[in-house]
Amino acid sequence: MRSIQRRLGFGLIGVLLGAGLLLAQSTLWMLDAGLRRYLEDDLREQAEALLTSLARGRNGIQLDEPRLPGVYQRPYSGHYFRIDLPGESWRSRSLWDHALTDSSTTGLQAGLVDGPGDQRLLLYRADYRRFGQTISISVASDYTPILQAYRRVQWVGCLLGLGVLVLVVLLQRLTVRRALRPLEEVRRQVEQLQQGQRQALDPGVPVELEPLVAQINHLLRQTESTLQRSRHAVGNLGHALKTPLAVLTSLAARAELAACPELQASLQEQLVQIEQRLARELGRARLAGEALPASHFDCAAELPGLFATLAMVHNRGLALDWQAPPGLRLPWDREDVLELLGNLLDNACKWARARVTLEIAKAPEGWSIRVDDDGPGMAAEFRGEALNRGIRLDEQVAGHGLGLAIVRDILDAWHGRLALQDSPLGGLRVAIELPARREAS
Repeated sequence: MRSIQRRLGFGLIGVLLGAGLLLAQSTLWMLDAGLRRYLEDDLREQAEALLTSLARGRNGIQLDEPRLPGVYQRPYSGHYFRIDLPGESWRSRSLWDHALTDSSTTGLQAGLVDGPGDQRLLLYRADYRRFGQTISISVASDYTPILQAYRRVQWVGCLLGLGVLVLVVLLQRLTVRRALRPLEEVRRQVEQLQQGQRQALDPGVPVELEPLVAQINHLLRQTESTLQRSRHAVGNLGHALKTPLAVLTSLAARAELAACPELQASLQEQLVQIEQRLARELGRARLAGEALPASHFDCAAELPGLFATLAMVHNRGLALDWQAPPGLRLPWDREDVLELLGNLLDNACKWARARVTLEIAKAPEGWSIRVDDDGPGMAAEFRGEALNRGIRLDEQVAGHGLGLAIVRDILDAWHGRLALQDSPLGGLRVAIELPARREAS
Protein backbone atom coordinates (compact mmCIF):
# COMPACT_ATOMS: atom_id res chain seq x y z
CA MET A 1 0.00 0.00 0.00
CA ARG A 2 2.79 2.40 0.87
CA SER A 3 4.47 1.70 -2.46
CA ILE A 4 1.24 2.55 -4.29
CA GLN A 5 0.90 5.76 -2.27
CA ARG A 6 4.50 6.74 -3.06
CA ARG A 7 4.08 6.07 -6.78
CA LEU A 8 0.82 8.02 -6.89
CA GLY A 9 2.38 10.84 -4.89
CA PHE A 10 5.45 11.10 -7.12
CA GLY A 11 3.28 10.87 -10.23
CA LEU A 12 1.00 13.63 -8.99
CA ILE A 13 3.96 15.84 -8.04
CA GLY A 14 5.50 15.36 -11.48
CA VAL A 15 2.24 16.10 -13.29
CA LEU A 16 1.51 19.18 -11.16
CA LEU A 17 5.04 20.52 -11.54
CA GLY A 18 5.01 20.01 -15.30
CA ALA A 19 1.54 21.46 -15.73
CA GLY A 20 2.26 24.36 -13.34
CA LEU A 21 5.53 25.30 -15.04
CA LEU A 22 3.94 25.05 -18.48
CA LEU A 23 0.93 27.12 -17.42
CA ALA A 24 3.04 29.76 -15.67
CA GLN A 25 5.49 30.09 -18.56
CA SER A 26 2.69 30.20 -21.12
CA THR A 27 0.89 32.89 -19.11
CA LEU A 28 4.03 35.04 -18.82
CA TRP A 29 4.77 34.55 -22.52
CA MET A 30 1.26 35.67 -23.50
CA LEU A 31 1.45 38.68 -21.14
CA ASP A 32 4.84 39.64 -22.58
CA ALA A 33 3.61 39.28 -26.16
CA GLY A 34 0.49 41.35 -25.44
CA LEU A 35 2.46 44.05 -23.64
CA ARG A 36 4.97 44.30 -26.49
CA ARG A 37 2.17 44.72 -29.02
CA TYR A 38 0.72 47.49 -26.87
CA LEU A 39 4.10 49.21 -26.54
CA GLU A 40 4.67 48.83 -30.27
CA ASP A 41 1.67 51.04 -30.92
CA ASP A 42 2.99 53.58 -28.42
CA LEU A 43 6.44 53.56 -30.02
CA ARG A 44 4.88 54.01 -33.46
CA GLU A 45 3.00 57.08 -32.22
CA GLN A 46 6.24 58.44 -30.76
CA ALA A 47 7.99 57.93 -34.10
CA GLU A 48 5.21 59.76 -35.93
CA ALA A 49 5.38 62.60 -33.40
CA LEU A 50 9.13 62.87 -34.00
CA LEU A 51 8.46 62.98 -37.72
CA THR A 52 6.24 66.03 -37.25
CA SER A 53 9.07 67.69 -35.29
CA LEU A 54 11.15 67.83 -38.49
CA ALA A 55 10.87 71.07 -40.48
CA ARG A 56 12.55 72.56 -43.50
CA GLY A 57 14.86 75.45 -42.56
CA ARG A 58 17.42 77.66 -44.20
CA ASN A 59 20.07 74.97 -43.94
CA GLY A 60 17.83 72.09 -44.94
CA ILE A 61 15.80 69.79 -42.72
CA GLN A 62 16.04 70.69 -39.06
CA LEU A 63 14.74 69.14 -35.79
CA ASP A 64 12.51 71.45 -33.77
CA GLU A 65 13.85 70.50 -30.33
CA PRO A 66 11.48 72.74 -28.30
CA ARG A 67 8.64 70.60 -29.53
CA LEU A 68 10.24 67.40 -28.14
CA PRO A 69 8.85 65.90 -24.90
CA GLY A 70 10.96 66.38 -21.77
CA VAL A 71 11.68 62.69 -21.40
CA TYR A 72 14.00 62.92 -24.37
CA GLN A 73 15.99 65.70 -22.67
CA ARG A 74 16.60 63.96 -19.32
CA PRO A 75 19.60 61.53 -19.28
CA TYR A 76 18.76 57.84 -18.90
CA SER A 77 15.06 58.64 -18.74
CA GLY A 78 14.15 55.34 -20.41
CA HIS A 79 12.87 56.98 -23.60
CA TYR A 80 15.27 57.43 -26.52
CA PHE A 81 15.28 58.11 -30.24
CA ARG A 82 17.57 58.48 -33.19
CA ILE A 83 16.68 60.11 -36.54
CA ASP A 84 18.80 59.23 -39.56
CA LEU A 85 18.84 61.21 -42.80
CA PRO A 86 21.26 60.90 -45.68
CA GLY A 87 24.45 62.50 -44.38
CA GLU A 88 22.91 63.67 -41.09
CA SER A 89 21.40 62.19 -37.88
CA TRP A 90 20.00 63.32 -34.50
CA ARG A 91 19.63 61.49 -31.25
CA SER A 92 17.97 62.29 -27.95
CA ARG A 93 19.95 63.83 -25.11
CA SER A 94 18.58 61.13 -22.86
CA LEU A 95 21.02 58.69 -24.50
CA TRP A 96 23.89 60.80 -23.15
CA ASP A 97 27.04 59.16 -24.57
CA HIS A 98 25.39 55.87 -25.49
CA ALA A 99 24.80 54.97 -29.14
CA LEU A 100 21.45 53.41 -29.96
CA THR A 101 21.81 50.04 -31.67
CA ASP A 102 21.25 50.07 -35.44
CA SER A 103 18.29 48.07 -36.67
CA SER A 104 18.35 46.36 -40.04
CA THR A 105 14.59 45.85 -40.28
CA THR A 106 11.58 48.06 -39.75
CA GLY A 107 8.94 47.53 -37.11
CA LEU A 108 9.35 46.22 -33.57
CA GLN A 109 12.58 44.34 -33.13
CA ALA A 110 12.30 40.72 -32.03
CA GLY A 111 14.71 40.99 -29.11
CA LEU A 112 15.75 43.55 -26.56
CA VAL A 113 18.81 45.72 -27.15
CA ASP A 114 21.34 47.18 -24.71
CA GLY A 115 20.69 50.68 -23.46
CA PRO A 116 22.51 53.12 -21.19
CA GLY A 117 22.96 52.21 -17.54
CA ASP A 118 22.46 48.44 -18.14
CA GLN A 119 18.96 49.08 -19.38
CA ARG A 120 17.23 46.66 -21.74
CA LEU A 121 15.39 48.49 -24.51
CA LEU A 122 12.41 47.67 -26.66
CA LEU A 123 13.35 49.11 -30.08
CA TYR A 124 11.05 50.22 -32.90
CA ARG A 125 12.13 51.52 -36.31
CA ALA A 126 10.05 53.15 -39.02
CA ASP A 127 11.07 54.57 -42.41
CA TYR A 128 9.29 57.60 -43.85
CA ARG A 129 9.49 59.68 -47.03
CA ARG A 130 9.36 63.43 -46.41
CA PHE A 131 10.82 66.53 -47.98
CA GLY A 132 11.96 64.32 -50.85
CA GLN A 133 14.22 62.31 -48.57
CA THR A 134 14.09 58.96 -46.80
CA ILE A 135 13.95 59.44 -43.07
CA SER A 136 14.61 56.55 -40.62
CA ILE A 137 13.36 57.04 -37.07
CA SER A 138 14.27 54.62 -34.24
CA VAL A 139 12.61 54.96 -30.87
CA ALA A 140 13.28 52.86 -27.79
CA SER A 141 11.69 52.37 -24.40
CA ASP A 142 13.25 50.91 -21.25
CA TYR A 143 11.84 47.39 -20.69
CA THR A 144 13.83 46.69 -17.51
CA PRO A 145 11.02 47.53 -15.02
CA ILE A 146 8.73 45.12 -16.82
CA LEU A 147 11.38 42.39 -16.72
CA GLN A 148 11.82 42.97 -13.00
CA ALA A 149 8.08 42.80 -12.51
CA TYR A 150 8.04 39.50 -14.39
CA ARG A 151 10.74 38.11 -12.10
CA ARG A 152 8.76 39.17 -9.04
CA VAL A 153 5.68 37.53 -10.48
CA GLN A 154 7.69 34.38 -11.13
CA TRP A 155 8.98 34.25 -7.55
CA VAL A 156 5.56 34.92 -6.09
CA GLY A 157 4.06 32.38 -8.48
CA CYS A 158 6.68 29.80 -7.51
CA LEU A 159 5.98 30.30 -3.80
CA LEU A 160 2.23 30.16 -4.32
CA GLY A 161 2.59 27.18 -6.62
CA LEU A 162 4.78 25.40 -4.06
CA GLY A 163 2.19 26.05 -1.37
CA VAL A 164 -0.62 24.80 -3.60
CA LEU A 165 1.49 21.77 -4.54
CA VAL A 166 2.10 20.87 -0.89
CA LEU A 167 -1.60 21.30 -0.13
CA VAL A 168 -2.64 19.18 -3.13
CA VAL A 169 -0.14 16.45 -2.23
CA LEU A 170 -1.41 16.34 1.35
CA LEU A 171 -5.01 16.17 0.14
CA GLN A 172 -4.01 13.53 -2.40
CA ARG A 173 -2.33 11.40 0.27
CA LEU A 174 -5.40 11.70 2.46
CA THR A 175 -7.67 10.80 -0.43
CA VAL A 176 -5.52 7.85 -1.54
CA ARG A 177 -5.22 6.60 2.03
CA ARG A 178 -8.98 6.69 2.44
CA ALA A 179 -9.45 5.07 -0.97
CA LEU A 180 -6.97 2.27 -0.16
CA ARG A 181 -8.32 1.68 3.33
CA PRO A 182 -10.62 -1.13 2.10
CA LEU A 183 -7.63 -2.83 0.47
CA GLU A 184 -5.69 -2.54 3.72
CA GLU A 185 -8.64 -4.10 5.54
CA VAL A 186 -8.71 -6.97 3.04
CA ARG A 187 -4.95 -7.44 3.54
CA ARG A 188 -5.46 -7.56 7.29
CA GLN A 189 -8.22 -10.15 6.89
CA VAL A 190 -5.97 -12.25 4.66
CA GLU A 191 -3.33 -12.11 7.41
CA GLN A 192 -5.95 -13.19 9.95
CA LEU A 193 -6.95 -15.96 7.57
CA GLN A 194 -3.34 -17.10 7.45
CA GLN A 195 -3.11 -17.05 11.24
CA GLY A 196 -6.26 -19.12 11.61
CA GLN A 197 -8.34 -16.33 13.15
CA ARG A 198 -11.00 -16.47 10.43
CA GLN A 199 -12.18 -18.92 7.79
CA ALA A 200 -13.27 -16.47 5.07
CA LEU A 201 -13.02 -12.82 4.08
CA ASP A 202 -15.70 -10.36 5.10
CA PRO A 203 -17.97 -9.73 2.08
CA GLY A 204 -18.89 -6.26 3.39
CA VAL A 205 -16.43 -4.35 1.19
CA PRO A 206 -16.82 -1.56 -1.41
CA VAL A 207 -18.44 -2.50 -4.68
CA GLU A 208 -15.10 -2.38 -6.51
CA LEU A 209 -13.65 -5.10 -4.24
CA GLU A 210 -16.70 -7.36 -4.07
CA PRO A 211 -15.68 -9.51 -7.10
CA LEU A 212 -12.17 -10.01 -5.69
CA VAL A 213 -13.38 -10.96 -2.19
CA ALA A 214 -16.08 -13.23 -3.60
CA GLN A 215 -13.55 -14.99 -5.83
CA ILE A 216 -11.12 -15.48 -2.92
CA ASN A 217 -13.87 -16.90 -0.69
CA HIS A 218 -14.99 -19.18 -3.51
CA LEU A 219 -11.41 -20.37 -3.97
CA LEU A 220 -11.09 -21.00 -0.21
CA ARG A 221 -14.28 -23.06 -0.15
CA GLN A 222 -13.27 -25.01 -3.24
CA THR A 223 -9.77 -25.69 -1.89
CA GLU A 224 -11.14 -26.72 1.50
CA SER A 225 -13.61 -29.09 -0.17
CA THR A 226 -10.86 -30.61 -2.31
CA LEU A 227 -8.60 -30.92 0.73
CA GLN A 228 -11.29 -32.65 2.76
CA ARG A 229 -11.98 -35.11 -0.04
CA SER A 230 -8.27 -35.84 -0.35
CA ARG A 231 -7.89 -36.40 3.37
CA HIS A 232 -10.93 -38.63 3.48
CA ALA A 233 -9.59 -40.62 0.52
CA VAL A 234 -6.21 -41.02 2.24
CA GLY A 235 -7.92 -42.08 5.48
CA ASN A 236 -10.12 -44.57 3.65
CA LEU A 237 -7.07 -45.99 1.90
CA GLY A 238 -5.28 -46.37 5.24
CA HIS A 239 -8.22 -48.15 6.82
CA ALA A 240 -8.66 -50.36 3.75
CA LEU A 241 -5.02 -51.48 3.90
CA LYS A 242 -4.85 -52.01 7.65
CA THR A 243 -7.21 -54.98 7.60
CA PRO A 244 -5.28 -56.96 4.94
CA LEU A 245 -2.05 -56.15 6.77
CA ALA A 246 -3.50 -57.39 10.04
CA VAL A 247 -4.61 -60.61 8.33
CA LEU A 248 -1.17 -61.11 6.79
CA THR A 249 0.49 -60.43 10.14
CA SER A 250 -1.77 -63.00 11.80
CA LEU A 251 -1.02 -65.56 9.08
CA ALA A 252 2.70 -64.96 9.43
CA ALA A 253 2.47 -65.84 13.12
CA ARG A 254 0.70 -69.19 12.56
CA ALA A 255 2.27 -72.43 13.68
CA GLU A 256 2.46 -73.75 10.10
CA LEU A 257 5.39 -71.37 9.48
CA ALA A 258 7.17 -72.33 12.71
CA ALA A 259 8.91 -75.09 10.82
CA CYS A 260 10.64 -72.42 8.78
CA PRO A 261 11.65 -69.77 11.33
CA GLU A 262 13.77 -67.77 8.87
CA LEU A 263 10.84 -67.37 6.46
CA GLN A 264 8.51 -66.50 9.31
CA ALA A 265 10.90 -63.87 10.70
CA SER A 266 11.43 -62.38 7.25
CA LEU A 267 7.68 -62.14 6.59
CA GLN A 268 7.01 -60.55 9.96
CA GLU A 269 9.83 -58.04 9.47
CA GLN A 270 8.60 -57.05 6.02
CA LEU A 271 5.02 -56.68 7.24
CA VAL A 272 6.15 -54.45 10.12
CA GLN A 273 8.12 -52.28 7.70
CA ILE A 274 5.11 -52.04 5.37
CA GLU A 275 2.87 -51.02 8.27
CA GLN A 276 5.36 -48.41 9.50
CA ARG A 277 5.91 -47.06 6.00
CA LEU A 278 2.15 -46.88 5.40
CA ALA A 279 1.59 -44.97 8.65
CA ARG A 280 4.43 -42.59 7.84
CA GLU A 281 3.30 -41.88 4.27
CA LEU A 282 -0.29 -41.34 5.42
CA GLY A 283 1.00 -38.83 7.95
CA ARG A 284 3.02 -37.07 5.24
CA ALA A 285 -0.01 -36.90 2.98
CA ARG A 286 -2.05 -35.33 5.74
CA LEU A 287 0.67 -32.74 6.42
CA ALA A 288 1.12 -31.96 2.73
CA GLY A 289 -2.59 -31.30 2.47
CA GLU A 290 -2.47 -28.41 4.95
CA ALA A 291 -3.33 -25.77 2.36
CA LEU A 292 -5.80 -23.77 4.42
CA PRO A 293 -5.46 -22.30 7.88
CA ALA A 294 -7.22 -24.42 10.47
CA SER A 295 -7.64 -24.02 14.20
CA HIS A 296 -4.24 -22.89 15.45
CA PHE A 297 -2.56 -24.05 18.63
CA ASP A 298 -3.37 -21.92 21.67
CA CYS A 299 -0.74 -22.77 24.27
CA ALA A 300 -2.75 -21.64 27.29
CA ALA A 301 -5.81 -23.65 26.18
CA GLU A 302 -4.13 -26.84 24.93
CA LEU A 303 -1.05 -27.48 27.08
CA PRO A 304 -2.85 -28.08 30.42
CA GLY A 305 -4.97 -30.85 28.88
CA LEU A 306 -1.94 -32.38 27.15
CA PHE A 307 0.08 -32.46 30.37
CA ALA A 308 -2.88 -33.90 32.30
CA THR A 309 -3.07 -36.74 29.77
CA LEU A 310 0.67 -37.37 30.05
CA ALA A 311 0.40 -37.45 33.86
CA MET A 312 -2.29 -40.14 33.61
CA VAL A 313 -0.38 -42.19 31.05
CA HIS A 314 2.94 -42.00 32.96
CA ASN A 315 1.47 -42.36 36.43
CA ARG A 316 4.70 -42.56 38.41
CA GLY A 317 4.95 -39.17 40.09
CA LEU A 318 6.75 -37.23 37.35
CA ALA A 319 7.00 -33.46 37.74
CA LEU A 320 5.64 -32.09 34.44
CA ASP A 321 6.06 -28.36 33.85
CA TRP A 322 5.50 -26.08 30.86
CA GLN A 323 6.23 -22.45 30.17
CA ALA A 324 4.94 -20.21 27.35
CA PRO A 325 4.26 -16.47 26.97
CA PRO A 326 0.69 -15.44 27.82
CA GLY A 327 -1.62 -15.53 24.82
CA LEU A 328 0.90 -17.29 22.56
CA ARG A 329 -0.66 -18.99 19.53
CA LEU A 330 1.45 -21.13 17.24
CA PRO A 331 0.26 -20.52 13.65
CA TRP A 332 0.01 -24.19 12.68
CA ASP A 333 -2.71 -26.78 12.72
CA ARG A 334 -3.74 -27.69 16.28
CA GLU A 335 -3.71 -31.44 15.62
CA ASP A 336 -0.23 -31.33 14.11
CA VAL A 337 1.22 -29.36 17.03
CA LEU A 338 -0.40 -31.73 19.50
CA GLU A 339 1.11 -34.67 17.62
CA LEU A 340 4.52 -33.02 17.57
CA LEU A 341 4.56 -32.09 21.27
CA GLY A 342 2.83 -35.29 22.34
CA ASN A 343 5.47 -37.38 20.60
CA LEU A 344 8.37 -35.47 22.12
CA LEU A 345 6.88 -35.28 25.62
CA ASP A 346 5.83 -38.94 25.61
CA ASN A 347 9.37 -40.05 24.80
CA ALA A 348 10.78 -37.68 27.41
CA CYS A 349 8.41 -39.10 30.03
CA LYS A 350 9.47 -42.65 29.16
CA TRP A 351 13.10 -41.93 30.00
CA ALA A 352 12.76 -39.23 32.67
CA ARG A 353 13.57 -40.10 36.28
CA ALA A 354 11.49 -37.40 37.96
CA ARG A 355 11.05 -34.31 35.81
CA VAL A 356 10.10 -33.20 32.27
CA THR A 357 9.83 -29.58 31.16
CA LEU A 358 8.53 -27.86 28.04
CA GLU A 359 9.42 -24.30 27.09
CA ILE A 360 7.89 -22.46 24.12
CA ALA A 361 9.17 -18.95 23.37
CA LYS A 362 9.10 -16.35 20.62
CA ALA A 363 12.41 -16.29 18.74
CA PRO A 364 13.78 -13.44 16.54
CA GLU A 365 12.77 -15.28 13.36
CA GLY A 366 9.96 -17.51 14.60
CA TRP A 367 9.47 -19.76 17.63
CA SER A 368 11.63 -22.07 19.73
CA ILE A 369 10.55 -25.24 21.54
CA ARG A 370 12.66 -26.95 24.24
CA VAL A 371 11.79 -30.35 25.73
CA ASP A 372 14.05 -31.40 28.65
CA ASP A 373 14.16 -34.51 30.81
CA ASP A 374 16.40 -35.70 33.66
CA GLY A 375 16.84 -39.21 32.25
CA PRO A 376 20.02 -41.02 31.20
CA GLY A 377 20.41 -38.82 28.13
CA MET A 378 21.81 -39.90 24.78
CA ALA A 379 25.41 -40.47 23.84
CA ALA A 380 26.75 -37.85 21.44
CA GLU A 381 27.70 -40.46 18.81
CA PHE A 382 24.08 -41.56 18.48
CA ARG A 383 22.55 -38.07 18.09
CA GLY A 384 23.68 -37.53 14.52
CA GLU A 385 22.45 -41.02 13.62
CA ALA A 386 19.05 -40.24 15.14
CA LEU A 387 18.73 -37.00 13.16
CA ASN A 388 19.91 -38.56 9.91
CA ARG A 389 17.71 -41.63 10.07
CA GLY A 390 14.64 -40.22 11.73
CA ILE A 391 13.69 -43.67 13.12
CA ARG A 392 12.98 -45.13 16.51
CA LEU A 393 16.35 -45.52 18.14
CA ASP A 394 14.96 -47.69 20.92
CA GLU A 395 14.94 -50.40 18.27
CA GLN A 396 18.56 -49.72 17.30
CA VAL A 397 20.44 -48.56 20.42
CA ALA A 398 20.08 -50.36 23.71
CA GLY A 399 19.20 -48.33 26.74
CA HIS A 400 17.46 -45.36 25.10
CA GLY A 401 14.43 -44.79 22.92
CA LEU A 402 13.25 -41.76 20.87
CA GLY A 403 10.73 -41.80 18.04
CA LEU A 404 11.55 -39.06 15.53
CA ALA A 405 9.88 -40.17 12.32
CA ILE A 406 6.62 -38.26 12.73
CA VAL A 407 8.41 -35.33 14.35
CA ARG A 408 10.82 -35.05 11.42
CA ASP A 409 7.98 -35.24 8.88
CA ILE A 410 6.11 -32.43 10.63
CA LEU A 411 9.23 -30.27 10.87
CA ASP A 412 10.10 -30.90 7.22
CA ALA A 413 6.64 -29.68 6.24
CA TRP A 414 7.12 -26.55 8.36
CA HIS A 415 10.79 -25.95 7.39
CA GLY A 416 11.75 -26.32 11.03
CA ARG A 417 15.09 -27.40 12.52
CA LEU A 418 15.70 -30.00 15.24
CA ALA A 419 18.78 -30.56 17.40
CA LEU A 420 19.58 -32.98 20.23
CA GLN A 421 21.53 -31.40 23.11
CA ASP A 422 22.50 -31.95 26.70
CA SER A 423 19.74 -30.87 29.03
CA PRO A 424 20.32 -28.62 32.07
CA LEU A 425 18.29 -31.25 33.96
CA GLY A 426 20.97 -33.86 33.22
CA GLY A 427 19.17 -35.80 30.48
CA LEU A 428 18.40 -35.00 26.85
CA ARG A 429 17.11 -31.75 25.37
CA VAL A 430 15.21 -31.69 22.09
CA ALA A 431 15.59 -28.17 20.65
CA ILE A 432 13.29 -27.14 17.81
CA GLU A 433 13.42 -23.88 15.83
CA LEU A 434 10.30 -23.01 13.83
CA PRO A 435 10.29 -20.18 11.28
CA ALA A 436 7.59 -17.55 11.05
CA ARG A 437 4.46 -18.77 9.32
CA ARG A 438 5.11 -16.69 6.19
CA GLU A 439 8.36 -18.61 5.69
CA ALA A 440 6.82 -22.00 6.24
CA SER A 441 4.82 -23.93 3.72
